[in-house]
Amino acid sequence: MSTPHWLFGDQLGPSFTAPSDGGPRHDSPLVMIESRAVFRRRRFHRAKAHLILSAMRHRAAELGDRVTYVRAETYRDGLREGLPSGGPVTVHHPTSRAALSLVSSLDGVTVLPPRGFLVGRDEFASWARAREGQSLRLEAFYRQVRRDHDILMDGDRPAGGTWNLDHDNREPPPRGAPTLGAPAPYRPREDDIDAEVRHDLDRWERDGDVSFVGRDGPRLFPADRREALAALRRFVGHRLSTFGAHEDAVLAADPSMSHSLLSSSLNLGLLDPAECVEQAEAAWRAGEAPLNSVEGFIRQIAGWREYVWHLYWHFGEDYRASNALRHHAPLPSWWTDLDPDTVTARCLSTVIRQVRDTGWTHHIPRLMLLGSHALQRGWDPAAVTDWFHRCFVDGYDWVMLPNVVGMSQYADGGRMTTKPYTSGGAYIDRMSDLCGPCRYRPDRRVGPDACPFTAGYWAFLHRHRRLLAHNARVSNAVRGLDRLSDLPELLRQERARGDSPP
Repeated sequence: MSTPHWLFGDQLGPSFTAPSDGGPRHDSPLVMIESRAVFRRRRFHRAKAHLILSAMRHRAAELGDRVTYVRAETYRDGLREGLPSGGPVTVHHPTSRAALSLVSSLDGVTVLPPRGFLVGRDEFASWARAREGQSLRLEAFYRQVRRDHDILMDGDRPAGGTWNLDHDNREPPPRGAPTLGAPAPYRPREDDIDAEVRHDLDRWERDGDVSFVGRDGPRLFPADRREALAALRRFVGHRLSTFGAHEDAVLAADPSMSHSLLSSSLNLGLLDPAECVEQAEAAWRAGEAPLNSVEGFIRQIAGWREYVWHLYWHFGEDYRASNALRHHAPLPSWWTDLDPDTVTARCLSTVIRQVRDTGWTHHIPRLMLLGSHALQRGWDPAAVTDWFHRCFVDGYDWVMLPNVVGMSQYADGGRMTTKPYTSGGAYIDRMSDLCGPCRYRPDRRVGPDACPFTAGYWAFLHRHRRLLAHNARVSNAVRGLDRLSDLPELLRQERARGDSPP
């Protein structure tokens, strides 16, 4: 009898059951465990809970008699029930430190190498050692990945002669257009499994076992391999060509624009990053998509996603407690309850509503609206990280810890990025259509129509003036504080605002 293999709920694609590199044999029995305790510990977005459970149950249905699917209180309970005779079991390296600690503490569990990523742990460690004493910046890592894996390369040169086409991918939205006009993204159809999941979630809430935030339904993201492949084909064939130029733009009525919406499928293991990158590159080489769109998409997957995964492990568990700016303010209830109707600022109310209704927004609302506001208000970075983890369908510990602590909240003091990512209202006005109908004006710092982001930006710079004065990327802005005749009034205004809905 082959050794049983344990599949976590984010290891749902065929690569996690493939019999290569020490993986399970093609006839190995499989165990999947649906742990109720996972949903009790945190107040997850209901759409996220639905997606995870639907994906797990869809995979179990595909695997049929080969899998023992256990619904239990904890993973330990589920493993005892799924393997009543005890004995050894294998599992691929989990994606969180907590899960790795659990499987490492269990007798008879053999942890196999991780799957679902392009770059191996040893490969990253070698790259990091070679840069000892230097910053581990994304650009250097991304170029190394492309060289080593022959991604978008022409011999030893980057395709098109340049590594980075970001300068072509920062266009504001088309003036006066409510939407980008891109073909609609793939949308799945719910089935009986989704109905069962929704019934169970209703019952759990009714019984008081769990509490969710946000809305659920209809399901917007793939829950099985077939749906994920259809979503990938839809993006590459119909949406990739218009992705690049406006990837940093925001339109109130068009939250998805030309974004791929593949992150949840990648993070559930339904898609492999190699197939996403290969299909995008093939589209460019066939003349079906421009290089700036293809390079921008590949950078997200072969660059940023890989970079974040490896930094999560490289920085160690102590990174979680990073708080270089000494921000300790709690998250207000309007934020944690996803209550857009209490928010006046159109940018924040629009994005909070999107999160409430779908559990998703693209990267610029996450970074330059949600993250920037949290940074300006001085909220505790650990609480902000937990909120992003719980409230986004693609949020996992390894995803959100570096993204929020390092990138969004600058809580690591610059280990990951070179500056705090925050701005005044002028940036939001330039890159979106959110400011026009808003009662606040992006060019006003003080007064009843002062933009919360413009005022918050200057208050943030003032609060951290001593630290940021030595940062080459923001020192000019810090010196600009001396030119603000209304700075005392602005600071009084922001203290009075507190954490009331902006």
